[in-house]
Amino acid sequence: MAKFELSAFTDEYSQDFSAQIEGMLSNGIKYTEIRGVNGKNISELTLNEAREVRKMLDDNGLAVWSVGSPLGKIKLTDDINKHIDLTKHVCEIANVLGTPRIRVFSFYVPDTSNLTPYKEQVFDYMGRMLDASKPYSVILCHENEKGIYGEKTEGVLDIMKQFGNGYKCIFDPANFIQADVKTYPEAFGKLEEYIYYMHIKDCRADKTVAPAGKGEGKIPEILSELDKKRSDTVVLTVEPHLRVFAGLAALEESGNTTEIIDQYPTSQAAFNAAVSAIKKILADMGK
Repeated sequence: MAKFELSAFTDEYSQDFSAQIEGMLSNGIKYTEIRGVNGKNISELTLNEAREVRKMLDDNGLAVWSVGSPLGKIKLTDDINKHIDLTKHVCEIANVLGTPRIRVFSFYVPDTSNLTPYKEQVFDYMGRMLDASKPYSVILCHENEKGIYGEKTEGVLDIMKQFGNGYKCIFDPANFIQADVKTYPEAFGKLEEYIYYMHIKDCRADKTVAPAGKGEGKIPEILSELDKKRSDTVVLTVEPHLRVFAGLAALEESGNTTEIIDQYPTSQAAFNAAVSAIKKILADMGK
């Protein structure tokens, strides 16, 4: 049986980092997948600001699970050299924050239905990011996302096979549903052996985000399979997306936006509901 541990994108609770800590404590969550801090994207923090964040977490017995970076979330026509410099900076931030994990993407491509014309360039850029990260002893974790090379199962498989253990797999059910990919058993069956950890958000048939278990993502079924077949700890990062939150627009490319509707009166209520939904699924599993 697997052990499940919760993390969360705490910037969806509040942009204020002190409030994020309050949200973690009140929901019994030890880890943050850190993305937005006091109005800044994590990649924009100075190392001194990162040290302040680390101290605040340490003082409260909390920790960073992964750096929710925007690395690999640019077009193939953008400046890759500038992006490699950013990669090194994010790696330094991860080292300061005490986590080896960095969430990354596989670059926006013009047409995700035919990846062949972009494969060589994408793999070149991903290889350069990987090379830049090696001196920092970090783990680059690829998230499936609409509009990027690794949008669908086939693209993610390409990446996993090309780079071996160089890139780990984050499995995001809602992002697959929004890309018209069935999560279970289809995507899960092909990617199961590569899954390092999961992002927990669900998605309805109309492409709007839903609490875990309330959409088409088959999250209970996937967790049940992982529980049967694994004996290690599987981290589940709650990514609510149940309310439009500050900084969302900066995270997405035009034409590849996430369908989010304000389903709760406040960001705090949305965050609490998302955490409660996954906790209920785990409780129903006897976890």
